[in-house]
Amino acid sequence: MPHDVMWTPWRMEFIAGPKMSGCFLCEKARSPQVQDPANLVLHRGQRAYVLLNLYPYTNGHLLIAPYQHVGELEELDPETAGEMMRLTQRSVTVLKQGSHPGGFNIGLNLGLAGGAGVPDHIHIHVVPRWAGDVNFMATLGDTRLIPESLDQTFARLLPHFHPPH
Repeated sequence: MPHDVMWTPWRMEFIAGPKMSGCFLCEKARSPQVQDPANLVLHRGQRAYVLLNLYPYTNGHLLIAPYQHVGELEELDPETAGEMMRLTQRSVTVLKQGSHPGGFNIGLNLGLAGGAGVPDHIHIHVVPRWAGDVNFMATLGDTRLIPESLDQTFARLLPHFHPPH
């Protein structure tokens, strides 16, 4: 059976590029704020921050991560857990304003068996959803179509996190 070919040349940088040895969430958290656009960091709070997922399920797929390198939910102190939930609420508001989704999937993947890609650094996924966004490509072709670049999504959402005064 012949296979369809889908060209994704932008992924070659990830495939062939140097691999990060440490935790990418810690690296982005430690980076100077001037690098936030390159790191796709949309907002920094006191204990946690919001960034775009490099490998999104849909456009605007956000991550809320604590600055602290913690892998277990029960290890989060109450202040950090509270700020992460407030940033999750704010992220939903921002996505409603900037993307107008029809709904959301919000959750945590805890531990390798729970699907965590980064099991040692807890983070919340905020995934905007639209009616019909899981079409035949995802269902039959095991392929997701993301119609907007990460840079375009970042530029569209950033003003909603930091509106002019």
